[in-house]
Amino acid sequence: MELADTYTSDEMMSIAAARQLSNNQICFIGIGLPSKAANLARRLHAPDLIMIYESGTLGAKPTKLPLSIGDGELAETADTIVSVPEIFNYLLQPGKIDIGFLGAAQIDRYANLNSTVIGDYNKPSVRLPGAGGAPEIASSSKRVIVMLRQSTKSFVDTLPFVTSVGFGAGPGDREKLGLKGAGPVMVITDLGVLEPDSDTRELVLTHIHPNIAVEKVIESTGWKLRIANQLKVTESPTASELDAIRSLVSAGK
Repeated sequence: MELADTYTSDEMMSIAAARQLSNNQICFIGIGLPSKAANLARRLHAPDLIMIYESGTLGAKPTKLPLSIGDGELAETADTIVSVPEIFNYLLQPGKIDIGFLGAAQIDRYANLNSTVIGDYNKPSVRLPGAGGAPEIASSSKRVIVMLRQSTKSFVDTLPFVTSVGFGAGPGDREKLGLKGAGPVMVITDLGVLEPDSDTRELVLTHIHPNIAVEKVIESTGWKLRIANQLKVTESPTASELDAIRSLVSAGK
């Protein structure tokens, strides 16, 4: 296995996320970083990954990164196209989605997500794109993987608005709300990987990316971050992984 010498933090994050996907999984994908990781997985090791986008495209196989869920490339390469209510009523809500792949603007220690507003809801400093299908994806997918770049602006102690529920305020909250899926099982950032503690449901740093100091991750988190007793180092990208992600990105330019 030939390891690459240089790569960007975004490339490391996307490759780490792509490694979590496998053949024949049904994956409901958010646009942006999750879409990049899922399409990379299809190119690398999961050609039969079933990608679903909220616009109604089932089994999309884009040759370049889609710009939005309405990108014509998704419709042209899909196995079929159905209405949005059909996706939610017959695939997502019955629990047939294996992986919900989401991004967000902010996350808290219990993996709740915000993609609605920054600041006061009535007078926000930033109004974000909004919920879309993210609340349902977070609620009903068998498992959820979250991707976002890590900083004190994105990893916050208290969310100004909860768009999508992770684990609420801790153990038992998903069950109280009647949410079917297991919730977020992994949060992948440009610095490392966090996973929920099985007892407290609080996010714990379990992997750190190569050449990243633990202190950097702590400084980039808006709460007192817990570190796993046996912190692991993410495997560096291989040359073939970097070739694949760079060709994928360049195809869309």
